[in-house]
Amino acid sequence: MTRLSAPDDAPASPPYVHDWAIVDVETSGLRPAEHRVLSLAVLTLGPDGATREEFATLLDPGCDPGPVHIHGLTAERLRGSPTFDQVADRIAELLDGRVMVAHNAHFDYAFLAREFARAGARLPVRRRLCTLALNRRIGPPTPDLRLGTLAEHYGVRQRRAHDALDDARVLAGVLRGSLAGAAALGLDLPLVACPPKNGSSTAHPPPTRKVPCAFRCPGRMPQGGPLVQGMKVAFTGETRVPRDELAARAAEAGLNVMTTVSRFTSVLVTNDPGSGSAKARRAPAEGVPVIDEAAFLRLLDDVRPGVRHEEPAPASAPRPAAEPQRRSGASGGRLAGRRVLVLGGTHPEASAARARIAGLGGAAAVNLSAGVTDVVVLPGGERDRRIGRIAALKLPVHDPEWLQADDGGTPERPASRPAPLVLPMGGVIDLPVTAGATTWTISASWAQQADCEIDVVAFAVDEDGQVPGDENFVFYGAPDDPAAGVRLAIDGPTEQSITVDLAVPPPQIRRIAVAAAIDGAATFGDVGAIEITAGPGVSRALLAQATLDAATTERTLLLAEVYRRGPSWRLRALGQGYDFGLAELARRHGVDVEN
Repeated sequence: MTRLSAPDDAPASPPYVHDWAIVDVETSGLRPAEHRVLSLAVLTLGPDGATREEFATLLDPGCDPGPVHIHGLTAERLRGSPTFDQVADRIAELLDGRVMVAHNAHFDYAFLAREFARAGARLPVRRRLCTLALNRRIGPPTPDLRLGTLAEHYGVRQRRAHDALDDARVLAGVLRGSLAGAAALGLDLPLVACPPKNGSSTAHPPPTRKVPCAFRCPGRMPQGGPLVQGMKVAFTGETRVPRDELAARAAEAGLNVMTTVSRFTSVLVTNDPGSGSAKARRAPAEGVPVIDEAAFLRLLDDVRPGVRHEEPAPASAPRPAAEPQRRSGASGGRLAGRRVLVLGGTHPEASAARARIAGLGGAAAVNLSAGVTDVVVLPGGERDRRIGRIAALKLPVHDPEWLQADDGGTPERPASRPAPLVLPMGGVIDLPVTAGATTWTISASWAQQADCEIDVVAFAVDEDGQVPGDENFVFYGAPDDPAAGVRLAIDGPTEQSITVDLAVPPPQIRRIAVAAAIDGAATFGDVGAIEITAGPGVSRALLAQATLDAATTERTLLLAEVYRRGPSWRLRALGQGYDFGLAELARRHGVDVEN
């Protein structure tokens, strides 16, 4: 074991000197475009953490209050309360010039942005901090990261859960404890500039969604027909019958109307094959049959029956017990239960060390957190800026030979915090779905980057690996696909998450692919390892994790896929990279990308 001492010039605790605005909202549902804020509380804190002002109010949403059994806010109780536009100026005054803080801040920010837009005003928030994202970085020894659990960990008393004012007061205490924990680890705060890249979407209505197709695609249309239910049909150019009407008639007949042409397209309909449109150019290159509008309308009168998609089991049906069946992962080994951070080395050397850690049953960390149990220092790692923190925390520091030794021991872990299953690339695990628990979160994290940004996206695709519609592409510009139950849930400079409600995807959605893309000139070889995790809900204990570390020149990376296996769902860790950017990755998944 290597012994390190903190150098004389070890960095002091980061100065988190900000004015804070603690926010909590109770809402009528989960989607800002459809639901409303029912109650709101804002607490302002000075840089010393002391409370300056408190403001809380019920709001009359002018709609059904939604899940009263959760928030207790009945229509009768809300009647006579001010509307949001009547208190918007006061809320803006409290938020302006301060860092907005919330637990799952993406949610609260999106709802506030939508309410301010409805009121004809701008949300005056320039930066926000998510205490859920911050505590993912800190890694406290708690069974989950729910607000109540963190409150207990940081010694904050919670009196009335789902009461906006009490939740805001609790969150203020959690923030104070979290800042102390982050300072001990020398962490940069995961502040998100506002409006973020996905923030603009809150000011626009959700896109018009296509009619889901209930039938499997039978392939290409033979010369002369017939059309068969499930065939993928695309249109391009001017038509005599309005395009919307053609698409509606095609969908009513059981055809799958697509916005792009790919090798999976059954037929392209156009009155001008030489128009030069992207679809007209690609159809002959892919061998896709081309017919004119008149021929299509004739064939539309005699569409043959197709094969329906396999119907999924109802969410309320009996399912496997909560303990999932684990597959293709490392559940034992002498490093089981350990979380090991690798410093220094060339990219191949660090990648090999992390692969060895996973092979021994350990988890390879990509950031320093309270959950790190050991540190391996490769050549050059002694110059890492985190060495001083590591020495101060008295973490065991090892030479590379430690990974080859026979006896590494197994540290004790709190019984309330079992280690997630470590998946290798290609590793698979079942995702249990029960009537009361259908949502899973797939998160990706990486080391802080100075020269690029990383975006996590998702594609809800059919059996051909193609999105049925552009709305099935979830990214910063369109962070929610209600029809498939896929949502960008947490965003930040070092971590982003996708949530999937597995009770929602229609039968034609066979797989949800989660990917990362670099915005900038860097590659994933420059970025280093990407850690992915999977767990139920948004803030509950993790079930599985994987460290993806094989990238070199790639600029996009398929991280994981959630896919159907009969009536069940599974997660597979991928790590498949490509040298092209996000636009080309989207095109290959059937998205109509505008240049």
